[in-house]
Amino acid sequence: MDHETVVTYLNRVGVPASAVGDAAGLRALHRAHQQTVPFENLSIHLAEPISLDERDLIDKIVHRRRGGFCYELNGAFALLLEALGAQVSRVAARVYGEAGLSPPFDHLALIVRPPDGSGPWLADVGFGSHSDYPLLLDVRQDQEDPAGRFRLADASSGDIDVLKDGQPQYRIETRERSLADCVPTCWWQQTSPLSHFTQSTICSRLTPGGRVSISGRTLIQTRDGTRTEQQLATDDALLAAYRDHFGIDLSRVPDDPAARPA
Repeated sequence: MDHETVVTYLNRVGVPASAVGDAAGLRALHRAHQQTVPFENLSIHLAEPISLDERDLIDKIVHRRRGGFCYELNGAFALLLEALGAQVSRVAARVYGEAGLSPPFDHLALIVRPPDGSGPWLADVGFGSHSDYPLLLDVRQDQEDPAGRFRLADASSGDIDVLKDGQPQYRIETRERSLADCVPTCWWQQTSPLSHFTQSTICSRLTPGGRVSISGRTLIQTRDGTRTEQQLATDDALLAAYRDHFGIDLSRVPDDPAARPA
């Protein structure tokens, strides 16, 4: 990533270059990224192929000012951190659900060592609602965060479970991977009727007071613990909400399978 792109990326998330390079800078960047770059799966429902090529990631997130899901968000974030001098390992994770752990590569997270030698940190700007700030990878006590109480626990085979408020979220393997390793699962997430990403649309970002999301045609806002919902009945209202709350200017409404008549 060249200097001009780094500056454009930092401007995209509203963080000055002077604020990065140490643990405090990583924390600021981690939170700012989640407040400005939405977790969204709209490409799937706009028939836009999702590419994990590094140039395509930067074009989508930095230049087109869109969001994405884990492979895209953490993939692009890793490139930014590396350009700023951090050591970054891309690690695969399996997500906990009702049936237990999902298959390998269902999620991508990052292990980050900033230039100041702090950490290592578990950074994750691509899990939707997760920790505002990165978590210390080697600490096994509770780590308090505005989003909740997090704990990292040792699991089998050297893996690490990530828990939020006592509930397991996902299990990471500490072996370093590449974005290319995630391509088959990324394709499955885009195409399989069993993938939850193909079943409905979601667009969500952190806000200073909580979170704002559009799920299908419902605008959901949480401010200081108070949740409100608003139905977006018309296409114009939905497109305006994407634009006003996420800076995403779409020419048409994404196709939402959940909104189709039964």
